[in-house]
Amino acid sequence: MPYQLVRETVDVRLTGTTVELLHRGQRVASHRRYYGRGRHTTHPSHRPASHQKHLEWTPSRLIRWAQTFGPGTGRFVERLLDERPHPEQGYRSCLGLMRLGRHYGPERLEAACCRALSSGAVSYRSVKSILETGLDRVPLEQPAPQPVPVHEHVRGAAYYRNREVR
Repeated sequence: MPYQLVRETVDVRLTGTTVELLHRGQRVASHRRYYGRGRHTTHPSHRPASHQKHLEWTPSRLIRWAQTFGPGTGRFVERLLDERPHPEQGYRSCLGLMRLGRHYGPERLEAACCRALSSGAVSYRSVKSILETGLDRVPLEQPAPQPVPVHEHVRGAAYYRNREVR
């Protein structure tokens, strides 16, 4: 329904093929009825002007933009969009990342996105928190290689050298 009617009471008429919305007896929207869980449609004119501008963006355009900051930011945006049922649901987060990039700079945004990816926290809020707390400036710890335990049943590489293959 048109965004101007958010929080207003409307009447809904449903048929097997159509959804009709009425406000104070006047029809304000009519759509083809879609069946299936999680399916929705929005007529572009029913969106606020700020949301209509988002329609100009595509997932590939957002990913290309993110890659200009670095490969980590590109992977972050790709995962962010992939994890949504509809990529458009991640557009606002991506536009928020753009603002963070302008405010904090490309190096810090890249470091924050890499940190968020490494921890599995793929959300705008995670990146924003990392930047606000300065965690992007702390090097990511690489796990130290684990030494091979000394044990009578561990043979080691020398055992297998120069052995006949049967």
